[in-house]
Order: sequence, then structure tokens, then C-alpha cells
Amino acid sequence: MKKIYLSVLGFSLICRMSAYAQTSKDSIIRLNPGFSLATSTGQDTNAYRPRALRVDEVNFVSSYYNQNGNHSAVTGGIGTEKVTDFSNGIDLKLVWLNNAMNKNTLSVGLGIDHHTSASAAYVSTTGASNTGGSRIYPSLDWTVENSKKGTSFGIGTYYSSEYNYKSLGADLHFSAKTANKMGEFGVKLQGYFDHVKLIYPSEFIPQSTTTVTTITTASGNSSSSESEGKARIPSSPRNTYTASFSYSQIVTSRLQIMFLADVVTQHGFLSLPFHRVYFSNGKDTIERLPSSRFKLPLGFRANYFLGDNVILRSYYRYYTDNWGSKSNTANLEIAYKVTPFFSISPFYRYYTQTAAKYFAPYEQNSPTQAYFTSNYEYAKFNSQFFGAGFRIAPPKGVLGWESLHELELRYGHYKQNVGLVSDVVSLSLGFK
Repeated sequence: MKKIYLSVLGFSLICRMSAYAQTSKDSIIRLNPGFSLATSTGQDTNAYRPRALRVDEVNFVSSYYNQNGNHSAVTGGIGTEKVTDFSNGIDLKLVWLNNAMNKNTLSVGLGIDHHTSASAAYVSTTGASNTGGSRIYPSLDWTVENSKKGTSFGIGTYYSSEYNYKSLGADLHFSAKTANKMGEFGVKLQGYFDHVKLIYPSEFIPQSTTTVTTITTASGNSSSSESEGKARIPSSPRNTYTASFSYSQIVTSRLQIMFLADVVTQHGFLSLPFHRVYFSNGKDTIERLPSSRFKLPLGFRANYFLGDNVILRSYYRYYTDNWGSKSNTANLEIAYKVTPFFSISPFYRYYTQTAAKYFAPYEQNSPTQAYFTSNYEYAKFNSQFFGAGFRIAPPKGVLGWESLHELELRYGHYKQNVGLVSDVVSLSLGFK
């Protein structure tokens, strides 16, 4: 159920990315540190002198996601994966100049998701109807840019809350341009501190008037609770630390490239207790995974201006971790400007991964193993994601509304060779 948020959020970010880089070949696209691409506005920052706090930009993204498949982790690698998700997010950017004439940007974001998941009904064995849930995730980021030195520094914080977990995050990010302003190095340090509620299938919970529940996590820590009639659900920590590095370079007026590398470590309860596993002897238990994980994604981006009306945007990523999974991602998007104010951007992404060493399908895990899962997130599979985006940005505003400077609609279809399919449509509105 977690991966639906990655899909919806990732597609929403693509909406914002495709709105950029739509200028003529004489404009220069600056590749920012991180995962997004941003265009130069054509303004000279040195001549930019608004001291007072003002609203610079407001972005709104709304997405609808629908998924289906037959390998639910909740029921041990079989059963429905039907999910629907409706997501809305708003991002407000405030800017001002301080006494040193450095540009300050304060970004305030708020996102709300609501989803229904058929498999959630089988967290218990009551066979209840489809279960829904909501997630709320505010964010705050403050960045100070020194245009004379070509440096920027910022801090950010995030919070996310859902029925089975709460997460608090923070980051520090820094970037510095080369002396000729044609290259830029960036680094971002992030930490996420989660608490996962230990929600177990009902067949593994003792039923009595007074319930005492003792949970031992994969890290060896135990927690217990006692109440009359219904036990309080304990939780277990899960911490994630990420160091992201990037270097972007304007090679020519037509070609810009970027190299990316992340170092990720996770510690704590990395399983989900409502994910069932059925052994080869027919007995069932809950998913158990190691209490630590190391991930290393390496990426490369390239943008190429093919004439006045066509921009090629490509991306490749290699991923490996110490659970035995490796993956390759290749993405190509072609932005074609039909008119000066209307563009279309078809895209295609291919992904392939190997299975983690702890994965086995339904009734194929051995009861003698120390760790086991039937979650197809860790299975061997390949996938395709393709669709198109449509963007309008008339000089007098969308439908004559000057404040609404751009509108983009995107559709994508996703399919795995193991049966999972999904569709997502997203609407992005940009206000100035």
C-alpha cells in the first residue's frame, strides 16, 4: 500500500518538471540539485530588488490513481491489490531580500491523500468491506541564495501521518556554482524518523477480555500493552538517513547534464506486521525482514534542445542494496512545442529489478529461514510507464486569468509483467 504514494507523488513531480524547460533554445535551463529540473526565468538576480515579503508562486497539483493486481502482501502474495487514491497538494513560495541583498525563499506545502484498498479488509480475518484511509503531509523549506557567490543554503522539515505510521523529517541542503556559472554542485542531507504501528492480523492477536500484547521487533526490542477489551496498538521506530549529491553542467547552449548519487541507510522495524507469509508447509506467519538496510542509487540526466520546438529529456538510474536487489531505470520524454503557448510531452519509462534474497511467492518460503517476505515489491519483475502531458501557458493567463500562468494535464499508464497495472491522471495549476 505504501508504493501507491510514491507513484502518485512521483507523477505529480513529473507534472511540475514538464512545465519547465519549455523556453526557446536561447534560454538556459539550470539543472538544480535533487530530482527536479528548473528553468531560468531570464531575470538578472542582481537587478532583482524587492525587499518586502511577497508571494512569488502558488502551485496546486491534484491526482487520481487507480491500481489493480493479484499479488497482495496482506494475504501472503495472492489476492487483490485494488487501490484507488485521490491526492491534492498545494505549494506556496514566498520571497524577500535581506539586508545583504540575498534572496530568501520560504516554501510552505500541504498535501492530503485519501485512498481505498481492498486488501486492507484482510488485515483482520473478518472479511470486512473495502477499507479507506487518509494521509496528511505538511512541509516547510527555507533557502537563502547568494547570487554574487553563486551559493545557496537551506533547511527543511516534513511531517506525515497515516493510520499505521507517523513520520517526521528534516534536511539541510547546499549548492555552489562553478566560477564560470556553467556548473553547480549540490548536497542534501535528510533524516526521516518514523513510528510504525504494529497492526497484526487478527489470527495472531490473543482474544480475551483483558488483552496483553507483547511484540518483539526484528531489531530485538519488545513493547507491550494491556487494556480491558481492546489493546492499545504499540509502535516501533524506523529511521532513514540519506545523503544526496549532484553535479550539473551546461555543456553547450543545447546540452545540459547532471550526475546524481544517493547514500541511504535505514534502521529499525523495516517489516510490516500485517503482511502475511505462507510457508511451504502450509503454515502462515507475518513478514520478517532485517532491521537495517543500505541503498545506493546512481543517476544521470541529460536535456538536449533539438531545434526551437523540441526538447529531449532523458534519465537513467542504477540501484543496488544489501538485501540483494538491483534495478535499472531508463526514461525518455520528448517535449514538443506545438505553438509558443501550447506543448505536448509524451514519455516512456522502462524499469527492471532483481528479487531481494528474502522474497519468495505464496507458500514457497521455508520456515527455517531467518527472514522472509511475499511482498512483490521485493520480487523480480520489469515494468513500463508511458503517457503524455499537455501544457498551456498563454502570456495573458489561462482563460484570460492573468494570475493562472500555466495549466498542465498528464496521464500515465503503468504495468508490470507480474500482473500489476495502474492508471494515474494529474492536473497541475501554476499561479503567479
